[in-house]
Amino acid sequence: MSTAPPPPRLPARGPAARRVRTALAALASAAVLAVATACAGPPRGGGDGVGASFALSAGTPKARGEIDSFSWALYAEPPTLDYTVAFDYPQNTILSNVCESLMRWTPGLTLEPGLARRATNPDPLTWVYDLRDGVRFHDGRTMTAADAVFSLERQRDPGNAAAWAQNFQNVASIRATGPLQVTVTLTKPDSQFNQYMATAAGVVASAAGIKAAGEDYGTSGGLACTGPFTLGEWKKGQSLELDRFDDYRGTAKAKAGAKAQAVAQAGAQAGAKAKKVVFRFLTDPSARTNALLSGEVDGGYLIPTESYGRLKNSGVGTLYFGEGLSTVNLGITNMKGPLGDVRVRRALSLALDRTGFVTAGLGGAGAATGSLTTRAAWAGASPEVRKTAFAGLTPAPDRDLAKARELVKEAGVGGRTITVATSAIGQDVSLLATAVQAAGTQIGLRIDLKSVAPNAFTALFTDPEAREGIDAFPLTYYDSITDPLDFLTNFRTGAYLNFAGFSDKRYDALVEQATASYDTEQRLRIASELQRMAADQLPWIPVAEWPTALFLNKRITGAPTTIAYMYYPWAADIGAAPAAEGSTP
Repeated sequence: MSTAPPPPRLPARGPAARRVRTALAALASAAVLAVATACAGPPRGGGDGVGASFALSAGTPKARGEIDSFSWALYAEPPTLDYTVAFDYPQNTILSNVCESLMRWTPGLTLEPGLARRATNPDPLTWVYDLRDGVRFHDGRTMTAADAVFSLERQRDPGNAAAWAQNFQNVASIRATGPLQVTVTLTKPDSQFNQYMATAAGVVASAAGIKAAGEDYGTSGGLACTGPFTLGEWKKGQSLELDRFDDYRGTAKAKAGAKAQAVAQAGAQAGAKAKKVVFRFLTDPSARTNALLSGEVDGGYLIPTESYGRLKNSGVGTLYFGEGLSTVNLGITNMKGPLGDVRVRRALSLALDRTGFVTAGLGGAGAATGSLTTRAAWAGASPEVRKTAFAGLTPAPDRDLAKARELVKEAGVGGRTITVATSAIGQDVSLLATAVQAAGTQIGLRIDLKSVAPNAFTALFTDPEAREGIDAFPLTYYDSITDPLDFLTNFRTGAYLNFAGFSDKRYDALVEQATASYDTEQRLRIASELQRMAADQLPWIPVAEWPTALFLNKRITGAPTTIAYMYYPWAADIGAAPAAEGSTP
């Protein structure tokens, strides 16, 4: 969610809310970004940005060999790695390599089988998952349907306060209907449920392992999952290591002999190319950039936007941009004050200098927008539906200070104070807060900025008390599935990320209709109406689309460039770059 580290992002339907991070859907051509090898982004960068243009890459060159280890920069240390509360970038960046889900989100942002070799939907109220045979947990046990049921039920247990609980709101029961079969029965049709089974919501871990860990699960010891890496040494406040799991989906057997047969029987991909991954917690954007330039760390996602230019021109590695399915927004947290009047929200939206923010706050890598969702999220929609959804929203509407002042005057809130949180977490946060303050001042509002420490910023998403006294804060939201409903359901009455309590009965009814539709075109047609309503009522104020940024030095390659890294085992694909093959750190 931030340029440096993006503010936490939550999965849409559960806090899971999906986290929040930006995507790059630059210009009208962004709709095809996901399938293009590289597309030109919005023109012009500024400051120490990326220059006159940037391109989206479908991926990075494949690794040519194994590597002993590589290091990775993270902007914050995860408070826990319990998959039920994995709602932010740091948690999921690590967890996606240790734990696996029933389904998998690919680097191309498509859905495919994961721990389930097959998922079927025999009727609108039933999902059946047939699990892969012979999958081993890190604790040595073999995965069964009972483990899957236990893992999913943890998401539904109110006592766990799971970030993904909302994704299970339509679930009536989860049962083992065979040694390797799990049947989920719904109370009503839910087109989103199976898609979320590719996120942390669908993680399967060893029931025995979780029970043995007790209250320490996620904070010490192993995670008893199935991924290509196991949790290694965790030096609190400094670093965390992952060690290659040599029995990943039959990898050990494959190495012993009949590789092709063993891998096929386990339904496995090859194991990780690196023996170890070292995550270093570097909360200061400058320190993170310097570590990348010096080789202290080999790579990282969520690159500080103010460092794009330095890294691109450094000669020590490559800066990539990929589809982020992310938008930068001003999240409204209090509608009991001036922002409770939609005219004030519209006034701020009209007064915001979005283009200036993209140049300064996003290093020129992004696109100003009046849409809360990205174009890439609508990949499954017809041209007609996409046109309806984005009409008048992209490119972003022109600023209109005169009209904005008139709306403030009509609302009778001239001189009233609005408190906006800011943080040194990254320029996408600090400079957006400054831009909001400037816009408010120009139209007769008083905008006070309240500074929040980077490590405390995540609490704004999860703790109502942390939001006390704050009317709005900058946040980057990334979709956890390739469907605009992931974002738009956030404004349903009572939704996890509906911080300010926005409520509209018609909006709620449309969310229900869209969620119930398994017909993609019909669902997205309804979603386009939700998009128009959200653009009119502005429960959050959209500012820009933002791509995923990735830096790799010359030692390594293979990492995916898209936001899929949140749930896909990206570190397993990283290995030696051609010039570094056979080298060691």
